[in-house]
Amino acid sequence: MLRPKKQIKSKIKHRPFLKWAGGKFRLTDDINKAFPKKKQCLIEPFVGAGAVFLNSNFERYILADINPDLINLFNIVKDNVDQYIDACKPIFFSPQANTPDYYYAKRQQFNESRDPFERSVIFLYLNRFGFNGLCRYNSKNEFNVPFGDYKTHYFPEDELRYFAHKAQSAVFLCSDFKQTFELADKTSVIYCDPPYAPLQQMTNFTGYAGNEFDLEHQRALAELAKKVQKEKQIPVLISNHDIKFTREIYKGAKFKRVKVQRSISQNSEKRVKVKELIAIFKV
Repeated sequence: MLRPKKQIKSKIKHRPFLKWAGGKFRLTDDINKAFPKKKQCLIEPFVGAGAVFLNSNFERYILADINPDLINLFNIVKDNVDQYIDACKPIFFSPQANTPDYYYAKRQQFNESRDPFERSVIFLYLNRFGFNGLCRYNSKNEFNVPFGDYKTHYFPEDELRYFAHKAQSAVFLCSDFKQTFELADKTSVIYCDPPYAPLQQMTNFTGYAGNEFDLEHQRALAELAKKVQKEKQIPVLISNHDIKFTREIYKGAKFKRVKVQRSISQNSEKRVKVKELIAIFKV
């Protein structure tokens, strides 16, 4: 059953319209406290669903990800949210929407489509009806997240409209973190939310739009953060698990420890709080 659209209310915090494994909605207050007082331009090389973007107050934003479907979706919502919402509603409100057959048919349609607008519409449906907000592709670059099998669903119209409003001050780019770092200037703050280094007792899910973000990528990101901070004299922040490995590669940064509930399980009993850190490289 699809829940009715919520009435628009004044919100202190704004949720992304996408579900997202590892999203930063719960940590936006901690992250905002770590930002400098002067807020001109925020650069996010791993924008994800955009929780930090939506709940921060910079004059402008440069938001990137290597997933072309994600960036295409954001640009379409930014440019014409009304058209996008109108196109999504027939799929979400179909009587068959919350069934495996319908879901897998739409997933196949998505994988076969080359039309950017069609893919953006189906992407949101797959995200909301698929398993726990995962975004995962196989070696053929086919979306392969299974059906979520949830009892109820919510169409995020309010969240889409707020995102479109906020996005007018943002640029969305399909680029990797190295390319995105090159766009920084003296007015910038860089915040990185890469796929996390794995914990032994947790999932080793480190998919990065169909690629693997391994330990060498973690080290490369840490070294680039140190280099850019020093050369451009700007703050660079990185979120990750609080483990020996991350504390070693982020050596020289100031560490802010936080606890957050993390899981990609539907079972609430398996959702436990884990230690994370925000590494802050600053002037």
